Amino acid sequence: MIGRPKLVLASGSPRRVTLVNQAGIEPDALRPTDIDETPKRGELPRACANRLARAKAEAAFSLVNVDEELRGAYILSADTVVAVGRRILPKAELLDEAAQCLRLLSGRNHRVHTAVCLVTPAGAFRQRLVETKVRFKRLNEEDIEAYLASGEWRGKAGAYAAQGIAGTFIVKLVGSYSNVVGLPLYETTALLHGEGYPIRFGWLNAV
Repeated sequence: MIGRPKLVLASGSPRRVTLVNQAGIEPDALRPTDIDETPKRGELPRACANRLARAKAEAAFSLVNVDEELRGAYILSADTVVAVGRRILPKAELLDEAAQCLRLLSGRNHRVHTAVCLVTPAGAFRQRLVETKVRFKRLNEEDIEAYLASGEWRGKAGAYAAQGIAGTFIVKLVGSYSNVVGLPLYETTALLHGEGYPIRFGWLNAV
């Protein structure tokens, strides 16, 4: 689009693309990065989210720097971590892994941390971290087995998607809902606006 700087989303997540679009922003390119997202030994959830969001931004920055069409674009990355206390839950890929997550979340509170990292056209890195408290209902075996059969959990932090069927499991949510989905919209747009990105540019054609 003519008239605004370019924005690269360092993610291939359909959820994050949808959320960015919801804010009236259309990324010029997606540059998902292939980094090791394994938490370090003893790493706390907040620190893990911050480190991974920064690593994704750095990897995307390297890709964008060698692309003449995108060089100098804003780069936005994010990482979401679901944790029970200090324990970080995986982005489940295996059935047993997902079942373990759901049993751990059943009937208790957990926290969702999303770190957002923005690289400015000048190459400066800016970060925000958002935390949301979520409480699940007590899940019985039928709930767990049916949810596992849906396949919705695959690749999701904590093995659930709040914007999907698992929204029926949430008894209480304190904080940003979009954070739980994968990108806190208020903090993300505030970060972009604060660094000079015209977030309202696409609003006239958003509906």
